[in-house]
Amino acid sequence: MRRVNRSTALVLCITLVALVAAGFGAQHLRLFERSWFQLSQLWQTADPNAINLGEYRAVVQGKVIEGLEDNVSALTYDPLRKTLFTVTNKHAELVELSLDGRVLRRIALVGFGDAEAVEFIGENTYVITDEHQQRLIKVKVDDNTQVLDARDAQQLTLGLNRSGNKGFEGLAYDSVGKRLFVAKERDPMLIYEVRGFPQDNPQQPYATHVVTNPRRDARIFVRDLSSLQFDERTGHLLALSDESKLLLELDLEGRPISTLSLKKGKHGLTRSVPQAEGITMDDEGTVYVVSEPNLFYVFKKP
Repeated sequence: MRRVNRSTALVLCITLVALVAAGFGAQHLRLFERSWFQLSQLWQTADPNAINLGEYRAVVQGKVIEGLEDNVSALTYDPLRKTLFTVTNKHAELVELSLDGRVLRRIALVGFGDAEAVEFIGENTYVITDEHQQRLIKVKVDDNTQVLDARDAQQLTLGLNRSGNKGFEGLAYDSVGKRLFVAKERDPMLIYEVRGFPQDNPQQPYATHVVTNPRRDARIFVRDLSSLQFDERTGHLLALSDESKLLLELDLEGRPISTLSLKKGKHGLTRSVPQAEGITMDDEGTVYVVSEPNLFYVFKKP
């Protein structure tokens, strides 16, 4: 009888440990929150004032960006040029792409460290991040630009929550509110709101204000942040997660509105997006994604 009891107790202990481990694993992957959100979407109607990522379908997927050997990271749309810009970080370059993923030109980056994100903020004006040193670098690019040197650019170093290779991974810009959103990848995962950089008027005193909301960001049910996009029409933020293979639409309070899965079989994808690193949206609402090493995707509403 004792042997039976001991065996039963051992099985119960092993089962309990397995359940606890599974629970911790699910929480680490944010599966509970994601599952609840997906379930809640079944009885909610689509918000006509939202982006509604669930309606998007892949129209270009896994297209190789020819001519690039290095990994692409980040993506931004230039509404004046009607082109895209990305950065490579091993041999740092700013690369201009057509809307169908062709390389139009390559601009060498000198002194930018680990360039991880780029964001259009105005005519011929962009901000590039240096992940390791947590620098924001404002650059000017015209039709004749061939090289950009960080020493010639306006810079801001934040130095917040440093954690090695888990620094500034994404940028988004609100041109009306003059806010620059900066995504810290993880440990902890945060979205900073930076006001006062870049400086509009050099004649005025330099004043930068940085706002964080850790409680809000802790509710975002993804494991990391790879890229951001601010949608002027809705005031919503798109947050891309490489590890969760998910694109999230968030309202101003950080609440999820809709999602776009980057896994095989979802939204018309025949294969999962391997390592999504950049997201942007054009004037018509078309979503563009780049994935390491050098893959290009386009999503549109039918």
